Amino acid sequence: MTQAAEADPQKVIGTRIADLRTRSGMTLDQLAQLTGFSKSYLSKIENSHKVPPIGSLSRIAAALKTDMSALLHSPAQGASRGLSVVRASERRPVVRGGTAFGYDYQSLAGDLPGKKMDPFLFTFPSEIDKYVFFEHEGEEFMYVLKGRVEWQAGGQKLVLETGDSIYFDARLPHRGRSIHGEAIAIVVTYSPQAKD
Repeated sequence: MTQAAEADPQKVIGTRIADLRTRSGMTLDQLAQLTGFSKSYLSKIENSHKVPPIGSLSRIAAALKTDMSALLHSPAQGASRGLSVVRASERRPVVRGGTAFGYDYQSLAGDLPGKKMDPFLFTFPSEIDKYVFFEHEGEEFMYVLKGRVEWQAGGQKLVLETGDSIYFDARLPHRGRSIHGEAIAIVVTYSPQAKD
């Protein structure tokens, strides 16, 4: 992988997905069938023309029989003896605003093999596509660090203030946006490990 690709997390994700898929002997058609995404959408992700949200990354990782950390972190950032430390100065954005969904998020955990949770620092956009909701296997926990978040999950609309938290089944269609100004939250996703 080139240093330029390594420097741009959005390109790194697509490259890692393509590498893992080809190393496992899986075709794009097979990945599409396993994830429920179109072959065209997956091709755009692999070629860094689209950046998938966390729910999509979770589904892709499960289909590739790995966890999200394999898509988000290089092996050089690997953890040893069951411990992973990510210093603030080492934290890199996973997805930056300006993507189709407008969310910015940074991974707060390194490449700990077999981990079941993925914590992220989310910055919510104020404008969202009124038709787009996310859903995936697993569970999510969110704690609002700053601002106010309008959160929708399972047909309910809630306003979460600084210090509020929510825990929910990630299969419920969900999304969030900043109500006014900057809104930042810690979001922890739990995804069941894909089994052989």
